[in-house]
Amino acid sequence: MQVDLNSDMGEGFGPYRLCDDEAMMDVVTSANIACGFHAGDPDTMARMVRLARARGVDVGAHPGLPDRQGFGRRELPFGPDELRQQMLYQLGALMAIARAEGVTVSHVSFHAAMGNMVNRDPALASAMMDAIRTVDSGLIVFGTADSNIEQAAIKAGLKTLALFLADRAYDPQGALVPRGQPGALVKDEISVRARVRQFLLDGTVTAIGGMVIPMRARSILVHSDTPGSLDLARTVRSEIEAAGGAVTSVSKLLL
Repeated sequence: MQVDLNSDMGEGFGPYRLCDDEAMMDVVTSANIACGFHAGDPDTMARMVRLARARGVDVGAHPGLPDRQGFGRRELPFGPDELRQQMLYQLGALMAIARAEGVTVSHVSFHAAMGNMVNRDPALASAMMDAIRTVDSGLIVFGTADSNIEQAAIKAGLKTLALFLADRAYDPQGALVPRGQPGALVKDEISVRARVRQFLLDGTVTAIGGMVIPMRARSILVHSDTPGSLDLARTVRSEIEAAGGAVTSVSKLLL
């Protein structure tokens, strides 16, 4: 059993840092790097790429809406082509910085509101995937199983990796419980450990309300802005290894 462990990283800017990115890089196998819109800046992006290179961690683009104050979690009224150009702008910026450091960007993982908007609109998802394929047909797209993002990526001929979000609750339909609702964020170690163990051994997760639902995924995500995220990521990694698995970066997982 090989499982990717990834985190959204570099989500500060200037002197402000959201978590201990250096320590997190020692735990994860893939890093989704903020590209300057919802968070991040050129210096932070370069620092993340260098940290990832030194530790053999895969680098991915984590594009979001241009909304620093809302951390990219507020939906804004951009049109489909505006969203497409925003995504391409961010992807291109990270690819240029990474190339200058001798690193190849391996994947794309949408952030928060941008991801929600893309996932809700099949036509937008298709346009986004076609744009990604045009830039680099070897890029891998992260998304939840059976989502519009996953289906559009497959249709565009792109590789995909399905995610299990260790620190977010699911509803009985398999959708994430919206942030702000009670129980949406899972941040205590005991609960995260139990959820990850259930996923690894049974391929299921217990949703809000107690229903057990299937969970098809090959990568586990821990958000770096979740309180105690570093310890939670270490907990996830220890559970993977305790189950006899190996943490493996996305580029090696999908060879």
